[in-house]
Amino acid sequence: MTKEIIEPKTSRIEIDSGLSAERLGLLSSAIYRDIEANLYDGAAIIVARHGIVGLQEAIGFSERAARRPCRMDDVFQILSVTKAFTDAIVLSYIERGSLALTTRVAEIIPEFKGKLKERVTVYHLFTHSSGMPPLFFPVPGNLLGNNKSVIDALCKIDLVANPGEKVLYSALVGHALLAEMVRRVDGGKRSLRNIYQDELFGPLKMKDTALGKRRDLKTRVVPIVMHDQSSGLMTPEGANRHNEFITEKAEMPWMGCVSTAGDLFRFAEMLRRGGELEGARILSPASIQLATSIQTGSKEDEFLGQSMKLNGWDPGPANIGLDFIIRGNGIRAVSFLGSLSSPRTFGKYGMGATVFWVDPERDVTFVFLSAGLLEEYNNSCRLQRLSDMAAAAVI
Repeated sequence: MTKEIIEPKTSRIEIDSGLSAERLGLLSSAIYRDIEANLYDGAAIIVARHGIVGLQEAIGFSERAARRPCRMDDVFQILSVTKAFTDAIVLSYIERGSLALTTRVAEIIPEFKGKLKERVTVYHLFTHSSGMPPLFFPVPGNLLGNNKSVIDALCKIDLVANPGEKVLYSALVGHALLAEMVRRVDGGKRSLRNIYQDELFGPLKMKDTALGKRRDLKTRVVPIVMHDQSSGLMTPEGANRHNEFITEKAEMPWMGCVSTAGDLFRFAEMLRRGGELEGARILSPASIQLATSIQTGSKEDEFLGQSMKLNGWDPGPANIGLDFIIRGNGIRAVSFLGSLSSPRTFGKYGMGATVFWVDPERDVTFVFLSAGLLEEYNNSCRLQRLSDMAAAAVI
C-alpha cells in the first residue's frame, strides 16, 4: 500500500497545539489498518488545534482497482458536505438583509405554493422541518444538475407534514430551494456556480473547490465507488451513478461540490475562527453561534433515524442547528461527531464518505475525506471511532 504522510510529530506540536503526536499516530495507524483490512479504500485526513496542524496525511488508495494512491491534493466529490457551503452563503445573504430566517419561500419563489407550502420559511429549510418529502430524485438523474428543472419539479410536490411539525432530513429539497432563493435575490444575473466562487471559494482561497467538476480538476477527482454491498438509503448502483450526475456544468447545491482536504480545512477554520480567515470575513460570530446551536429540540430525525433503528438503536434527538449537526449532551447511539468531543461540537457529513467537524470548546478542527463509500450506519460507526481518537489527542 502506498502511504503519503506529512508527519509533524515533534514535541513542538504538542507545545504549540496541545495535540499529542503519539495519539495522532494511533489515529493514523487505525486508518491504515482499516484500509489494509479492506474496510474502505483510502482517506485524506487533517487534525488541527488552535489552527496548528498536528496530522495531515493521505493513506491508501483514491481508486483501489487502478492502484491509484491517495494524495493530499486529491479532489473528492464531497456530496452533502456541499450543504455547508450553501449554508454559509445563505447566512451571508441574511446578514446583508437580502433574506431572513422568517422569509417565506413563496415570497421569493412564488410558484412554490399550495397546501400549506406558503408557510414554509428559510428556517424550516435550514432545520429540515419544512414538511417536504425526503426526496433524492424529483427529476431523472440526467436533469439533477439543471437547477430550473429541479425547482420546477419541487414546486409541484405537496408537503407530507405541516411546516415545523417533523424533522425529515432533506437530501435535496431544502438546499435546492435555499440556493434558488439566493440566486433570485441576487438578481438572477450570476449562475450558482459563480455565486459560490465569488462569495465563498474565492475569498477563502479554496482554489481546488467548485460547484461541479471544474475542468482543470478532473484528473484529480476521486471516483465515487460504493464499498458496502448495501448503501442503506439508496442502492449501490444509485450511489455510483453520482459520478455521472456531478458534471462540470451541474449545479447541485445540496451535493454537487468537489473539494480537497486542504480546502475543506480552510472552510472549517473560517467557522472555528468566528467567520473570518486570513482577513476574509464570510460570516459574523452571531450567525455561526446561532447556526451551531440546536434548533430542533428533542425531535428525532424520522428519515435518517431509520438506519439506527434497523440496527437496534434509538436514534435520539436530531440535534440540528441551521443545518449543521451538533453533538449535544449525553451519549448518542452512534454519531459521526464522536462521544469524546464537547457538546458544542458541530459539523457536516456527506453520504458514507466525507466529514468535517469543529470542537469550539477544545479548539479542534477535523477533516476526513475517504474513498469507498460505506452504508450510513457503518460510516457512522467508523467516524465515531476515528473522531473519538482525534478528540483523545487533545492533551
